[in-house]
Amino acid sequence: MMNKRQHNMSNKLFSFEYKALVIGSGGAIGQAFVQAFQKDPQCLLVETVSRSSGGQFDLEDPGSIASAARQLATSGPFHVIVDATGALVIDGVGPEKAMRALRQDSLMRSFQVNAIGPALVLREFSPLLAGGRTIYAKLSARVGSITDNKLGGWYGYRASKAALNMLLQTAAIELQRKNPDLLVVALQPGTVRSNLSKPFATAIESTLAPEESAAGMLSALAAIAPRHGAHFIDYRGNEIPW
Repeated sequence: MMNKRQHNMSNKLFSFEYKALVIGSGGAIGQAFVQAFQKDPQCLLVETVSRSSGGQFDLEDPGSIASAARQLATSGPFHVIVDATGALVIDGVGPEKAMRALRQDSLMRSFQVNAIGPALVLREFSPLLAGGRTIYAKLSARVGSITDNKLGGWYGYRASKAALNMLLQTAAIELQRKNPDLLVVALQPGTVRSNLSKPFATAIESTLAPEESAAGMLSALAAIAPRHGAHFIDYRGNEIPW
């Protein structure tokens, strides 16, 4: 799990040496975050959690989430935790285009993977955060914005990400009672070039390499200031309406 620091990262996330943790490090964006932290000379340690890591981490298994957190407790405290988990296509079933495509089992799985599992991850891993300026960042999606929904469709994915955003906002209010300098951030990574996004990317010009997305999100995280509640921003640092 342990990774040594390497080269320089263009955006200064902290003004001090720090420890980072990436959950969901097996995915394209998670890997890009790990590599970015490894290149930052201020990052003393990068720890990772993924489905392929020890303990069989599984968003649908609360016991495995708690076990992963216990295993990493001695490596912390962490100044930044990035949860890069989530799924658009689950068991081969993609987003619904119309109401007639809604299925109970698919909706439940989407909520489990995109909202309930991440909420339990936050419950188990937030105690591993350091005091002072710290960051808990979770990949979300622009389609999770109720205000921004102008096209419809994608029922399960939209609703599960909207639920995730509410969970993050609620958790931020609670956690900031103990640490007002904590940033809780829902991140929209853009459309990242990967096998998962390929069927849904309309134009290659509008997609990002994973390292571009991660670099943008880290730059955005470095620029935002603490406030009451959570932030919802895209990889360029622009606020997204809830």
